[in-house]
Amino acid sequence: MIILASQSPRRRELIKKITTDFTVIPSNIDESIIHTEPHALPAELSKLKAYSIFSLYPNDTVLACDTVVILNNELMGKPKTKEQAKEMLRKLSGKKHVVISGYTFINKDREITRTVRTYVYFNNLSEETINAYVESGSPMDKAGAYGIQDKDFDLVNHIEGSLYNVIGLPVEDIKAHCF
Repeated sequence: MIILASQSPRRRELIKKITTDFTVIPSNIDESIIHTEPHALPAELSKLKAYSIFSLYPNDTVLACDTVVILNNELMGKPKTKEQAKEMLRKLSGKKHVVISGYTFINKDREITRTVRTYVYFNNLSEETINAYVESGSPMDKAGAYGIQDKDFDLVNHIEGSLYNVIGLPVEDIKAHCF
């Protein structure tokens, strides 16, 4: 059985594109203990999450993932307030940024840790669009304060790379290297 070490509802949906034989056991690690540059953070966090669950279930396979949004080497985490969400969206407006997911796939036979990058090009966002999007509540649980899957708002012009990676689980890469 595969254990998805995540509480993300988006990852729960995306893993179904790979397998239906899985269970969810979120890892409750303290992410603040990892101190590294932003581009290395997702891989390090995915390892920490995977090992925290694998240590409890060593006969199973664990898949853990972490996704970050980086603009000009600045980590754009999940906003804590509506004002933070608006500020993040203003910064992203009209610019290119990178979404990096790190994942770790581990069982008793092997460990794979990889990162996947997708470049996202934002449209120029009006204050009205930013305010309406933030008031919808959608940005509050997402890195970078946006969900590319939120079709009611025209945030993204185009991407270079995996859409699934931006949503939170690089399905294509995981299929190619782990299954």
